[in-house]
Amino acid sequence: MVWKEREHTMATAEQGPEHDFPELLGSLHSLTLGTEEVQTFLHEVTLLAGRLVKPPASCGITTHYDGWPMTAATSDERASLIDEEQYGAGDGPCLTAMRTGEMVQVPDLETEDRWPTFVEAARRHGVRCILAMPLVIRGERRGALNIYGFERADDFNDTEIERARVFAAQAATALALTLRHIEQGQHATQLEDALRSRSVIDQAIGILMAQQQCDPEAAFGLLRKHSQNHNKRLRDVAREMIERHTGQPLRQAPPFRRAGAGG
Repeated sequence: MVWKEREHTMATAEQGPEHDFPELLGSLHSLTLGTEEVQTFLHEVTLLAGRLVKPPASCGITTHYDGWPMTAATSDERASLIDEEQYGAGDGPCLTAMRTGEMVQVPDLETEDRWPTFVEAARRHGVRCILAMPLVIRGERRGALNIYGFERADDFNDTEIERARVFAAQAATALALTLRHIEQGQHATQLEDALRSRSVIDQAIGILMAQQQCDPEAAFGLLRKHSQNHNKRLRDVAREMIERHTGQPLRQAPPFRRAGAGG
């Protein structure tokens, strides 16, 4: 579904930004529901954002990792190179947008006097104009959406700038929802792993209770002591005990079926 949406958006891009904008937002919403990996989601967002303007621009998403700026995704290699120039210079439009939470517009790099080190490098890469939109999630500045124009100066008109502002707000919300969705999936997987481990440990406790004629607490204490003495995970100790007792490898438990799952 996501790929069909994207192909449709790309096919209709030639009709002009005014016609495309609702479809771009619709594709962004589809990504939120249909993308399981953050990296894939971010890359698709940059591809959509690059089509907010005519002609299509290069786009990158900057965020912070361990206190340092980094590019999370780009629409193409040019955007990645320009982002790196900005990090090397230590300042620039996207870093300013991320730091202040305000949109930063550079209509013409030939007349821009802010961030001279970065501007000089961006000119060498052929950049003519830049639009940097902050990505704000629940009041927290999480990154910036960077749009680089190469065709001519003053390439972003007022309508396109307003679309970029709306798109960035939607993208930030979609990013938050996507991260939450993936986080919930990871929590569910961790829960399933814990339940499988609990089943194996319970089986081993039952074996020890029968062998040692003891209660569950005492059996668990023996299992845990063996785990600590041999520096092994409790589940691994339990599995080895079951396999010794049965003389057969422990069978893999069938996967859990979540509510609403097909099949």
